[in-house]
Amino acid sequence: MARGRKPRLAVFKFASCDGCQLSLLDAEDELLAVCDLIEIAHFAEASSDLQPGPYDVALVEGSITTEEDAQRILKIRSNSRYLMTIGACATAGGIQALRQWGQIEEWVSRVYPSPEFIHTLATSTPIAAHVLVDFELHGCPVNHHQLVDVLVALAEGRRPRLPTHSVCLDCKRRGTVCHVVSRGIPCLGPVTQSGCGAICPAFDRGCYGCFGPSQPAQTVPLLSRFQALGHTTDRLVPLLRNFNAAAPAFQQAADELSELHGEPS
Repeated sequence: MARGRKPRLAVFKFASCDGCQLSLLDAEDELLAVCDLIEIAHFAEASSDLQPGPYDVALVEGSITTEEDAQRILKIRSNSRYLMTIGACATAGGIQALRQWGQIEEWVSRVYPSPEFIHTLATSTPIAAHVLVDFELHGCPVNHHQLVDVLVALAEGRRPRLPTHSVCLDCKRRGTVCHVVSRGIPCLGPVTQSGCGAICPAFDRGCYGCFGPSQPAQTVPLLSRFQALGHTTDRLVPLLRNFNAAAPAFQQAADELSELHGEPS
């Protein structure tokens, strides 16, 4: 970042629910500390004072679902020194990526009374499928503590301190008994990136994979284990096709499982 001035931050939205932007606003006192280090130049969710670029950092929420947005993200990329995607929609297509396994024309005709006015793509793709992304922050929504740490790290010129382990380690730390071992419940904790604090397992539910695949994610062996416990394709495929349906580690495993059992992928 340039010395002698605050880095200029812009926040942009594409196809999404706004939850990741709200996570930044929910930081409250921490956000005030961020404002001491960074100038928020463009953030429509928070202010009508939308200043033009160029920007030092662009935060992008949401996936690309229209031709117009495919062009708009190119302009944002060219106007930003660093581009960071936040949340499952921006990093993996989001819940709306389920359209990849359906007929978009049929869905549009069922949902909208005047489908002729709807112009959309048949896919919902992550930002990285269209432009260079410098950093990805996963989650649905993102962890606002992680988001603040990344912004402060950028302002200070250091590497962000983000966890790299899976949700399973968080369960151990919380003293949560493994639901796969004790109850035979399908849980994506072993292949999901840490970030949520293992909330779902703490409330007697398996992990839904909100923070996307861990690195590495041994998804296929995990599915084999679930099948050995008696769980069928009609339960396991929807488990993978949710918040991060288009994340490669989840999508490939779900598609292979569907094809193996003669279902459309």
